[in-house]
Amino acid sequence: MLSKFFLDRPVFAWVIAIVIMALGVIAIYVLPVSQYPQLAPPSIAITASYPGASSETVENSVTQVIEQKMTGLDNLIYMSASSDSAGGSRLELTFAPGTDPDIAWSKVQNKVQSALPSLPDVVENQGVQVSKSTRNYLMIVGLISEDGSMDGTDLRDYAKSNLEKIMARVPGVGEVEVFGGGYAMRVWLNPNEMTEYHLTVDDVLTALKAYNVEVSAGQFGGAPAVPGQRLNASIVVQNMLSTPEEFAAIPIRTNPDGSVVRIRDVGRTELGTEIYDIQVSYSGKPSAGIAIRQSPGANALDTADAVKAKMAEMSRFFPPGMKVVYPNDSTVFIKVSINEVIKTLVIAIVLVFLVMLLFLGSIRATLIPTIAVPVVLLGTFAVLALFGFTVNMLTMFAMVLAIGLLVDDAIVVVENVERIMTEEGLSPKEATAKSMDQITSALVGIGLVLSAVFGPMAFFPGSTGIIYRQFSITIMSAMLLSVAVALILTPVLCAGLLKPVQAGHQPAENAASFARPFFLWFDRVFFRLRDRYVGLVGHSLSRKKRYLVVFLVIVAVMGVLFLRMPRAYLPDEDQGILLAQVIMPTGATLEQTGEITTQIQKYFEENEKEAVESLMTITGIGFSGRSQNNGMVFIRLKDWHLRDRADLKAKAIAGRAMFALSGIRNAMVFTFQPPSVIELGTSIGFDFQLLDRGGVGHSALTNAQYQLLGLAAKDPRVAKVRPNSMEDVPEYRIDVDWERAGALGVPISSIHRTLSAAFGSAYANDFIQGGRIKRVYIQADAPYRMLPKDLENLYVRNTQGRMVPFASFATGRWTSGPPRLTRYNGFPSINIWGEPAPGRSSGEAMQAMEEAMEKLPSGFGFDWSGLSYQERMAGTQAPLLYAFSIFVIFLCLAALYESWTIPISILLVLPLGVIGGIIASSARGLANDVYFQIGLLTTLGLTTKNAILIVQFAKGGLEKGMGLLEATLEGAKLRFRPIVMTSLAFGFGVLPLAMTTGAGAGAQNAIGTSVLGGMITATLLVVIFSPLFYVLIENLFGKKLKMDAGGTGGPSLFARLKESILSGRRKKKMTDANTTNAPEVQPHE
Repeated sequence: MLSKFFLDRPVFAWVIAIVIMALGVIAIYVLPVSQYPQLAPPSIAITASYPGASSETVENSVTQVIEQKMTGLDNLIYMSASSDSAGGSRLELTFAPGTDPDIAWSKVQNKVQSALPSLPDVVENQGVQVSKSTRNYLMIVGLISEDGSMDGTDLRDYAKSNLEKIMARVPGVGEVEVFGGGYAMRVWLNPNEMTEYHLTVDDVLTALKAYNVEVSAGQFGGAPAVPGQRLNASIVVQNMLSTPEEFAAIPIRTNPDGSVVRIRDVGRTELGTEIYDIQVSYSGKPSAGIAIRQSPGANALDTADAVKAKMAEMSRFFPPGMKVVYPNDSTVFIKVSINEVIKTLVIAIVLVFLVMLLFLGSIRATLIPTIAVPVVLLGTFAVLALFGFTVNMLTMFAMVLAIGLLVDDAIVVVENVERIMTEEGLSPKEATAKSMDQITSALVGIGLVLSAVFGPMAFFPGSTGIIYRQFSITIMSAMLLSVAVALILTPVLCAGLLKPVQAGHQPAENAASFARPFFLWFDRVFFRLRDRYVGLVGHSLSRKKRYLVVFLVIVAVMGVLFLRMPRAYLPDEDQGILLAQVIMPTGATLEQTGEITTQIQKYFEENEKEAVESLMTITGIGFSGRSQNNGMVFIRLKDWHLRDRADLKAKAIAGRAMFALSGIRNAMVFTFQPPSVIELGTSIGFDFQLLDRGGVGHSALTNAQYQLLGLAAKDPRVAKVRPNSMEDVPEYRIDVDWERAGALGVPISSIHRTLSAAFGSAYANDFIQGGRIKRVYIQADAPYRMLPKDLENLYVRNTQGRMVPFASFATGRWTSGPPRLTRYNGFPSINIWGEPAPGRSSGEAMQAMEEAMEKLPSGFGFDWSGLSYQERMAGTQAPLLYAFSIFVIFLCLAALYESWTIPISILLVLPLGVIGGIIASSARGLANDVYFQIGLLTTLGLTTKNAILIVQFAKGGLEKGMGLLEATLEGAKLRFRPIVMTSLAFGFGVLPLAMTTGAGAGAQNAIGTSVLGGMITATLLVVIFSPLFYVLIENLFGKKLKMDAGGTGGPSLFARLKESILSGRRKKKMTDANTTNAPEVQPHE
């Protein structure tokens, strides 16, 4: 056999183990680290700009035109679009996980090219950008001036001019967005002075374009030249202007008397900025903010490290006093949480070692399973590298769970070797050889069954499937490596490390002299406990109906508790970051919004100084779009070890802030945590899309939103429900009497240009500043564009050269309109965010929103996006996953026992493990999320293993000729010790997961609690009910099978495998080996 081969070649066994560990060490150095695998579906963003257009115009002429071309794209799961009154159009196409983002980008680019001829000329000329990026910000990079020598405009210009393009070229970066703009030359016009000089906006534009030019006038002696030419030089007539003084001196008109009207006569010039309606501050100081979006498929840690390295490189060239800060960095949590799981792993190994030492009573015996741990774990890292996985929360959780399972195989080997030495007095090597003959098939069988539990998880689709796949392949690799180590290395260790034991003596007698009394006392106590257990099993076998009723009650309670568990996708985490959303009343100004963000900053700095490290406030742009009445705040918390109190956790801080800031008048402030998976959204809770499926119109959709928000406000299951959109704003509509304008000889183009330049801004041309090309804008100065009556100061020159006032051909009226329009999957939509109320789950909150939708008028639908979409997908996959896993377990057991009925007795005990996981998770207020589902599947494997250990030995006793009850009681008695030992080892292995409180505790608690609870009931209840179910199944089907087959069944799958390996052995030896298939642990009495 394999084990005997290596018993004779121990060096070979060690070489294999060393090679496995070496490959694992190499893999650790090359494996990338991430919080999660690539869960976020790849997304492609399409952006376009239509300057001066309203949101309705942008939607009708740009957004919908592009949207209608996005058909026939493979794996597209949903599409969202927005159009704003700043002329911006953005579409985000989200593809199924696993889609190649490069191929998706190429296909979308081709579709966009087909849409270009249908777009307005100005949009087509500016170009439509197609980019690969994730939905949310990976990090925010900030620039501040420590000595105050640079203001916000200076900092933002430096970011725009010197850093934006460089950051965009960093590997892994998808998009770079600077909040605000760089320098621009601003020409501020005085309409009154212009009217006095009989000048118009067109005159100023013409002058700027004429004088601010770069003229190429050729060369002296340019080729072809005359023979003998000795001079070659360029002729420079004029360069682009560069200073406000040069622009102020530009002549607009020269009068007949020789006087010149210059720009400074009708206005003023200054070096200003492109964007005035976005302001950024960092802890009260003017700042520049650079948002980094990650490219799909890129590693977050590698990208963030590359960005920081590039910023460190660039900081050597910063102006004096400038400093880089990171007010929002999602990767800090990734590093800390992975380190926390590694600590948990080490603690688990120590606890498992102590449990094994307690039961085995010898350091030497305990070292054997302990040595298997690094071999298997390092080998598993090598398998991760082979599959292209990362070191992430899921793979590390699988490693922690695997510790308890992988030592089981080694424990079974060691314990069986010690039993044989105790009974027969054989040497360690002889006892090991005999033991491996008995238990090889059991080890292989249990390994395959445990792998079968997790195997189906690897084939599920979507983001949930990625979670399952990473976990299942990791733990399956560890299980199969564990079996290989138990067959190759563990026998060698047993033969080399164990001391001989005289027949009739106990291994504990070989313990160190100071510990020997304790271990002997522990054995006596344990054997008394085992005798009571056997009595309880006998009691259950004599009162079958009573125990069956108890079992049915347990199953019923399990079903009720499971159905009542709240649903969620992933547990919320304290990621060291909080976000705040500021929504001001319609029409609020930038100054008013800035006052509120200052109040928010003051609140956190004064009331949460123990927990808050820094704040970045951004006014003029928010999560719902760009507007003066929007704002957002990025709050970075201190390190987790400095916030070890419950009141300093992110959730508690957000709750206090919500309560305190809700008292601010004329503003809505929402403070919330980011979701567990940053790439899948911005806020925890749900991401709801209200759709106009019936074409009822924008007004009706807005009213439906108000009705839905009113219903949600009355529902106790939801909280913080708010629209991630912008309310309709007052608009002043100018009605031009075209006939009157024509009669007055006023060109329509002049009317349009004058309006857009005076109250918006008009791009003239470019200028040179700091060696870079920047833009020149003209606009009416601030005092002349504040109120509707300022329109009366505007004049347009007609075709006869006369100045015609606007009031003579135009009137105005107040109306309202949307500053931003959104669409989802081709329908007009309104995005709504919300969170579950305290004590409720996201699944319950989503159910509440769906129920509220049923009360809306017809014509409206809904959809889920981001994290909520993945949660709905996960909810539909879970039942199928459970069912398929149980089906595969059944098939493996049928192959193991060559029987269709014995597996039933094992499957019947599955609810006994599941109920423990449900009770434990429910008691801690945890939800039925993906981690809970993984925990339940792990519990199914553990429950099956415990039942196999009893049933297999009972079946072997029955085949030897023992009576059914006698064989069952003997099997329960002899398997009680290894079951308790392996279950306790597993339980203490996952205990740190359930108890941890540091970074990433949400996920660790979720999976650890369900597994630990399941382990407890899988041990306490299975050891009682498994013998009962075996007896019942044998009584029902056993006799018939014996009559049909002349025994308890034909040779098993593993018997046939063994026969092929030992083809030289006699058939009688084969039969003897089969009858001792399971390890027999005799009492040490």
